[in-house]
Amino acid sequence: MCRSIKTLHNFEPPATAEEAHAAALQYVRKVSGSAKPSKDNQEAFDRAVEEITATTVELLASLTTAAPPRNREVEAAKARARAAERYAS
Repeated sequence: MCRSIKTLHNFEPPATAEEAHAAALQYVRKVSGSAKPSKDNQEAFDRAVEEITATTVELLASLTTAAPPRNREVEAAKARARAAERYAS
């Protein structure tokens, strides 16, 4: 999976539509192999991003869990620590 797509489920506050859109954009870029599509493909690219965003928002709204919500700052700090360990020379 693309490393820049972040987990959006079970956070307090919940993920925003903007976060779902950013994840959808990264997904479409990865799958299409293009960060900026040609003019001929722009409409299909944009449509895919919007459809995946809507599906992501719907998915997040329907998921349930018994786990307590995660804290964004704590999870970001954990990710930074993992990255520092991974890339330490």
